[in-house]
Amino acid sequence: MLIAVITAVLTGCVSPEGEMSWAVRMADSEMQRAPEAWQLDFQKKLKWDYTFGLEGMAFIQLSEATGNAKYFHYIEAYADTMINDRGEIRTYKLSNYNIDHLNPGKMLFALYEKTHKEKYKKALELLYSQLKTHPRTSEGGFWHKLRYPHQMWLDGLYMGAPFYAQCIGFFHEPDSLYDDVINQFVIVAQRTRDPASGLFRHAYDESREQRWADPATGQSAYAWGRAMGWFAMALVDVLDFIPIDHPRRGELIAILNTVAEGAKKYQNPDGVWYQILDLGGREKNYAEATCSCMFAYALLKATGKGYINASYRETAMKAWEGILNTFVKEDDAGALHLTQCCAVAGLGGDPYRDGSYDYYMSEPVRSNDPKGVGPFIMASLLMEN
Repeated sequence: MLIAVITAVLTGCVSPEGEMSWAVRMADSEMQRAPEAWQLDFQKKLKWDYTFGLEGMAFIQLSEATGNAKYFHYIEAYADTMINDRGEIRTYKLSNYNIDHLNPGKMLFALYEKTHKEKYKKALELLYSQLKTHPRTSEGGFWHKLRYPHQMWLDGLYMGAPFYAQCIGFFHEPDSLYDDVINQFVIVAQRTRDPASGLFRHAYDESREQRWADPATGQSAYAWGRAMGWFAMALVDVLDFIPIDHPRRGELIAILNTVAEGAKKYQNPDGVWYQILDLGGREKNYAEATCSCMFAYALLKATGKGYINASYRETAMKAWEGILNTFVKEDDAGALHLTQCCAVAGLGGDPYRDGSYDYYMSEPVRSNDPKGVGPFIMASLLMEN
């Protein structure tokens, strides 16, 4: 029994105190809810979408940390279902120029490295080709989607930038392209930052044509928690692929420090964050799980890597405790659930989403949304490390 316990501790399955890993318990609970990975995100049919990339990377990291191949094979099965031998991806259309659809490409690097299946490399080539013709703002920022012209959303930095940076190294592209990656962050940081609060607002419309856009600044009206969570994760993840000696690497770290400062300033006393970050006391606003898990992951990784001051570790630890106390529930069968997740929020479209306070409060709240579960697993792994 002692040998079994020591082995489990070393593989990350239990804590040194003998408790099951939160990451393992949450992942196993997800696999019970979705026996096939294509069923994640409450899907009833096959879909190539950003949420599979987020949760897929969490499962791959969990497999690496625990040495348990079942988590890897779970995601591999999704990729094999979606990608044929020619590298074509089911439901993906390059012509839509949807930056969200690059995010699942991140897991293909790990899948290819492990399995050497040529179709994964072909799929990566297809996804990377999208960036070569993706429409841009006049400053060079990628549009969020073709149907959202002239717009940059904080969400899009997570979807596209780390993937872009990893492609540069993977395909042996010129190092000069790293400047293009860094510029995406610089542009969106300049165009979405609210100087009064220090936070970053959800999106920016260069054309100022959208009803949600301020006529003077082009900014949306509110600092939505998950949008800034996406931005925080994008920053800590893209730094994995920007060369250490790159002369502009410090610009990313400076932006990350600004994000961390804002997160700390608006952290609720119980350690979590609100749907609208700087309006915690306003009626209808609520503690929201996905952004809280994203901030916890980003702050844990940023302090662990030394990108931000070590004092932010306290903020991260407080967030982790807050997440466990506020959002994580266990059912009678022992499965874990992540509660109080905003299902979705966007801007524009049809029906039109006006970016008002009432709009952000009106979107459905549900449990076990992958946009929270993925960061929860990754944050748990960092905590257990």
